[in-house]
Amino acid sequence: MNKKLNLIMLVDDNKIDNFFHEIVIKKFNPEINVLAKESGQEALDYLNKPNNTELPDMIFLDINMPGMDGWEFLEHYKALDKSIHHSVIVVMLTTSANPDDMEYASKHNVIAEFRTKPLTLEMLKELVNNLMV
Repeated sequence: MNKKLNLIMLVDDNKIDNFFHEIVIKKFNPEINVLAKESGQEALDYLNKPNNTELPDMIFLDINMPGMDGWEFLEHYKALDKSIHHSVIVVMLTTSANPDDMEYASKHNVIAEFRTKPLTLEMLKELVNNLMV
């Protein structure tokens, strides 16, 4: 792994999933900071903060959320400064195993991976080894 993983953002309205995923991340590396946002809008507000020096290295994004779902988040995310796209890895992490969702995700060039919940230690290791270069 060439790039250091300092901050992971969880974008998911399910507090239990966020809690469980944070445990997995901390088992992987207790020094990684975890920031949970319970809506796409909260995540965008954080990413849009002026002079934000603490951008996440990776975002785990759920699809099904009230208000702004994961797809809507991505449309707004694409409009953010392109430097964010180059420094943040977005992983769609969802309960959906729908082939249509997988195909739709593959058309978004800002999504690095599409994975099905729950996040496991093995999955996180694989993602870090494959994406953090």
